[in-house]
Amino acid sequence: MRTSQGPEFIKGHGTQNDFVILPDPDGALELTGERVRALCDRRRGLGADGVLRVVRAGALPDAPADVPADVWFMDYRNADGSIAEMCGNGVRVFARYLADSGLATTGELPVGTRAGVRPVRIREDGQVTVDMGAAKIFGESTTSASGRTFSGVAVDVGNPHLACVSDAELEDLDLETRPPHDPDLFPNGVNVEFVRPLEGDHVQMRVYERGVGETRSCGTGTVAAAVAALRAAGADTGRRVVHIPGGTVEVEVTPTTATLTGPAVLVARGHLDLDWWQTA
Repeated sequence: MRTSQGPEFIKGHGTQNDFVILPDPDGALELTGERVRALCDRRRGLGADGVLRVVRAGALPDAPADVPADVWFMDYRNADGSIAEMCGNGVRVFARYLADSGLATTGELPVGTRAGVRPVRIREDGQVTVDMGAAKIFGESTTSASGRTFSGVAVDVGNPHLACVSDAELEDLDLETRPPHDPDLFPNGVNVEFVRPLEGDHVQMRVYERGVGETRSCGTGTVAAAVAALRAAGADTGRRVVHIPGGTVEVEVTPTTATLTGPAVLVARGHLDLDWWQTA
């Protein structure tokens, strides 16, 4: 029996941080929090860490004023339905979709986000590099996991992070529950990274994302981890190769910005069932 055809979707991931992409150039979809939660649910929906709506900035009422109206805007929602300012893995997947669908060409293109316009370069080898903007340290704080207290630095990468560098065996940490944070320093919640330096310029990371839980990767989190690891080594700039459960990315921190390079993969596409969409 044929079902009524609902909105188009594409499923993709960046180092196994996975997303549902919804093409919506004119901003016609009613993307409620409940619909986002249903889409991201791995039992009653498609399953994902978040939703990326593809929309022109001019068609989104709450797009930042400094994003030109004709720029493709990544309207990013966490799995719990909340709106997030930025997502480094999401931007790469978003750009890959634009290129694969003919909405952009390989090379450099601007992507609008709630943290501003991010220049993205789609490389011939399939890797995608995102100019993440300047990562800013704005304090220090602590958190805890598995009965151990961790000290970290607060890093603004367009969204808030607490990156904790230590010698802890990260595989042993229990991240089933949200690590506590200082609500005065992080009034809107925080992404928490646990970072372990390895040999040379390599580090290992696990992350608990606000509004999602532990994920296989977090793009902005890898930038925060690199900034914290460099600081722990007595440096303000430099390169770090960040190993997360979902793969490996490279972060370069300069005096004025930070770049994130990693893969972006599209794995499936189709249409949602219209009845499911209307009742979600």
